[in-house]
Amino acid sequence: MIRPILIFAVFAFSATSALAGSFAASSAGTSAAGSSASSGSSSGKDDKVVLQARDDAASFVASDGRIRGAQLEAALRHLREHNAGAQRASDMQLAQAILAL
Repeated sequence: MIRPILIFAVFAFSATSALAGSFAASSAGTSAAGSSASSGSSSGKDDKVVLQARDDAASFVASDGRIRGAQLEAALRHLREHNAGAQRASDMQLAQAILAL
């Protein structure tokens, strides 16, 4: 259930219409799959990577991008590997989206 929230959060912080359109399409495709996935699914593990980066994301945003923790780096890499819209988002936009979860 976290995946649609994550996609919506990134959508909410997107700065371009291309990014917004990509996340809207992604959320429509993953919301049904995410809600029926079992708790042992890989999407739960993937979402955990992103949620565990919240402290690093807070440091990144508060330092205006100067502090980059390992968990944030892992979450940014994960988001960009699994969502085309995230590839066009800045690190700051994604960090802010992670904080919004």
